[in-house]
Amino acid sequence: MKLLSTLLAGAALALCAFTAQAEVRFGVMNESYPPFFAKDASGEWQGWEMDLMNAVCTQMKEKCSIVELSWDGLIPALQSKKFDVIWSSMSNTAERSKVIDFTDKYYNTPSTLIGPRDEKPGASAADVKGKSIGIQVSTIQSEYYKKYFADVAEEKTYQTLDEAFQDLASGRIDYVFGDSLALDAFLKSDSGKDCCAKMGDVADDKEILGAGVSGGLRKEDTELKAKLNAAIAAVRASGTYDQITKKYFDFDIYGAK
Repeated sequence: MKLLSTLLAGAALALCAFTAQAEVRFGVMNESYPPFFAKDASGEWQGWEMDLMNAVCTQMKEKCSIVELSWDGLIPALQSKKFDVIWSSMSNTAERSKVIDFTDKYYNTPSTLIGPRDEKPGASAADVKGKSIGIQVSTIQSEYYKKYFADVAEEKTYQTLDEAFQDLASGRIDYVFGDSLALDAFLKSDSGKDCCAKMGDVADDKEILGAGVSGGLRKEDTELKAKLNAAIAAVRASGTYDQITKKYFDFDIYGAK
């Protein structure tokens, strides 16, 4: 009887293991980046990118979870298998593609400079000459600065954009350089709308600024990449992508195909 019970218990465990859903762990920066991701009062993640993640997981019929890390720790943590996919507004660039793979694009927006409201608009090297520019560390904007602005302007680095916004509002730096939608959200906020304005989008450089925001993957995870790509395409084709986007934006953030 004891042998039979042991065999039945083993069979039950095997059945559970066979029928259980695989969990896909999504790595997210542990700082708010509205309107893409931020925690609400109860500590739950909300935002456009979180809604899209949930839709993609539903499409894949997978259980999903979130792992929080600092922005500059995301790629190392992915490589050490602390989670399975970076889902944190990371642009697919040639430099990053040397070490990780990417899903298909799920949005694409320009890089922008913002500054004091009384500053003359402009986003070229001539416009920022002699100025200080706040940039989040390990971003495509930091790489763009090195190529186009380093000879004429000073870079001030920050762990988060919120820190850069605070210094801009208080006059400690002249500009903040980042993704247009994140900067636009600050300009619409109580602290941003009175002090600051958009200076302009910088000239595109696809080698540095990338081909759009995508999910970051380990190069060997080809099966997961195929599943994510199929799910992203299905969410777009079904109209779910547009429904999610309309909750946050009054324009299409997918960008040109």
